[in-house]
Amino acid sequence: MNKITLYDTTLRDGTQSEDISYSVEDKLRITQKLDELGIQYVEGGWPGSNPRDVEYFRRARNLKLTHAKVTAFGSTRRARNKTHEDPNLRALIEAETPAVTIFGKTWLLHVFSALNITEEENLELIADSIAFLVSHGREVIYDAEHFFDGWKHSKEYALKTLHVAKEAGAHTLVLCDTNGGTLTHEVEAIVREVCAELGGNIGIHTHNDSDLAVANTLAAVRAGANHVQGTINGYGERCGNANLCSIIPNLQLKMGYSCITASQLTRLTEVSRFVSDLANQPEPKRLPYVGKSAFAHKGGVHVSAVMKDPTTYEHLAPELVGNHRRVLVSDLSGRSNVVYKAQELGIELGGNSEATQRIVDRIKQMEYDGYHYEDADGSLELLIREQLEDWYEFFELGGFKVIIHKESDDAQTVSEAIIKVKVGEEVEYSAADGNGPVNALDKALRKGLEKFYPQIKDMVLTDYKVRVLEGQDGTSAKVRVLITSRNAHSSWNTVGVSTNIIEASWIALVDSVYYYLLKVNARPQQQGVSL
Repeated sequence: MNKITLYDTTLRDGTQSEDISYSVEDKLRITQKLDELGIQYVEGGWPGSNPRDVEYFRRARNLKLTHAKVTAFGSTRRARNKTHEDPNLRALIEAETPAVTIFGKTWLLHVFSALNITEEENLELIADSIAFLVSHGREVIYDAEHFFDGWKHSKEYALKTLHVAKEAGAHTLVLCDTNGGTLTHEVEAIVREVCAELGGNIGIHTHNDSDLAVANTLAAVRAGANHVQGTINGYGERCGNANLCSIIPNLQLKMGYSCITASQLTRLTEVSRFVSDLANQPEPKRLPYVGKSAFAHKGGVHVSAVMKDPTTYEHLAPELVGNHRRVLVSDLSGRSNVVYKAQELGIELGGNSEATQRIVDRIKQMEYDGYHYEDADGSLELLIREQLEDWYEFFELGGFKVIIHKESDDAQTVSEAIIKVKVGEEVEYSAADGNGPVNALDKALRKGLEKFYPQIKDMVLTDYKVRVLEGQDGTSAKVRVLITSRNAHSSWNTVGVSTNIIEASWIALVDSVYYYLLKVNARPQQQGVSL
């Protein structure tokens, strides 16, 4: 089995993505995760460009890594500088990494227009810079910037830059599709020709401007490349870099190459979500292999088939990449969806076809009314259990009132809520104020129930989202409120829908409390209460 070397540039090229920035601590933690995944090279940044990267490389020396070589990135020397005096090359040496990556110009357009030097002077920059780094004991990876555009401009010169880099001591020659505009058949043909001429370690670095970064990387490997560069989740400048979360399983599970071990591959989804979390980006749910939707099934026909044989609608087992199968329920659901989802929630419907059909019908009606259960498992479980014989009423709602008042322009807005609940035969009125109407309702509901169910003190509301369902209706439109709550051990989502945002919030709040009482198997603790 042919071995492919993986080179991750999430911490350098990935940070050039819009809206992404990592602290030094973030970068160190990601480095550790990439090492655990089995990545062989982790490009930590450009030490000559900013103090944060200097600090990262200083602290990275103390990391206990098993697989990865931390790699510093930079450019060839400036045309007017001697190698030993060039600040960029000095910074690369001072980073004290075992490997160094430098890029140089391949495309004559850049040689003449960007650097304003001659063809021969550019070759000298490449040769001098690599030789200098090699003389200081560094393994040098040479990124041939704009290689494919340079090849189309002058194939002879593009090849000459690679020969010069190899003769100067470069360990790996990486062909870069820097502008991301090269098509897959072009990449495969060019890489094959380069491999035939130069041999040795040939790498590929692609960008996704034509939505072909992953395909181009796989084509390059087919043509002989044995070193692959990319980022986690495809983060990168403009449209992003080649996504290692797709490349690795494609190479290993579909094409028969060896990248990392099978057990390391099962951590791929975990690493994807870890990086997106530190990047403060939403988890890209539709990413192949690692996305939350990658193995999600919604159509009833699909679910029925998957329950019999997963290969009917899954190209591989999600567990291979650390993901898992999800069955969604919606107005497209059939009985198979409900039975499967109920089993996930620990509810055995078995042969109870009458209850199952009631649940299906109820879900379809609720979805028609604007409910959405794909991200509200708490409300979904309550809906299912309400249709079963062992449903338990924790409390009844007698109504609520919310008052919002502001005494003057410069006065603080005050929200007050009054609620009525009934537990067994006992009716409880409670009132509370809050920093908004939803917060006031939440506090009043808890206050009214805590003497019966003291466990409620252990749960908190952690997130609140509102979506307008029919924007053309303006302020009279329906809204959907999604609430996330949690205790010390788990979290759950509940949903409410109404044309009144306060009522929608109330529905979701009540579901959240009900769900928690169900999970902790609560029973009222007030003397004399009977249900």
